[in-house]
Amino acid sequence: MGKEVERKFLVSSTAWRELAEADIGILQFYLATAPGRTVRIRISDGASAKLTLKFGSGARERDEYEYPIPLADALEMLDFAIGRVIEKTRHHVRHRGYLYEVDVFGGALAGLVVAELETPEDVPDEMLPDWLGREVTGEQKFYNASLALGGIPEIAA
Repeated sequence: MGKEVERKFLVSSTAWRELAEADIGILQFYLATAPGRTVRIRISDGASAKLTLKFGSGARERDEYEYPIPLADALEMLDFAIGRVIEKTRHHVRHRGYLYEVDVFGGALAGLVVAELETPEDVPDEMLPDWLGREVTGEQKFYNASLALGGIPEIAA
């Protein structure tokens, strides 16, 4: 079992793009959700897939279990997706020794750009990059399960 400790931010500028080290095309969908738990499939670059189970309702910390699964199985399970299938490109961006995952959403969520920072310690605000906008940690409407199952959030950095 792993602990997922993350902060989420809207992104307020494109300055991060020149720092991007990698980009990964992601299709992500949910098979089941309930308060405090989700079951998700993520397909990366059309080449690999993972099954992820998350438990907990804390804003910053949840239990996470992740397992590789055959790509063919993941593609078959698309038929069982609930809500919308999330399309996004994930960019890896380093700043002051921390890895930020900047997700640029496509499809129905086009225009939404969210950065996630997973780290066990609190990062002081003065260590955060200038291209981050408003912190949305704990705002459920910006979590992927809500993006798949709910409405499209108004985007305001």
